[in-house]
Amino acid sequence: MAQHASAAKQARQAKRRRMHNKHYQSLMKTMIKKVRGAKQKDEAQKVLRQTVKLLDKLAAKGIIHSNNAANQKSKLTRFVNAMK
Repeated sequence: MAQHASAAKQARQAKRRRMHNKHYQSLMKTMIKKVRGAKQKDEAQKVLRQTVKLLDKLAAKGIIHSNNAANQKSKLTRFVNAMK
């Protein structure tokens, strides 16, 4: 338990940030699964654009590392381009 008011506030902020980050990480995983689960190439490309936008947003906010975002975008783009 926090001994000082500032420590209690910091604990509250950390909890709020953790919940916020967890939400976005869950959303990111869902979007990646949607791209990988797409049946048609045009459908996959549409979802890929949304996913790339989300990955860039998360990297800019510091929720994921920028290299992680770049690796995910590269892998997903190669996956979609290989579809027929």
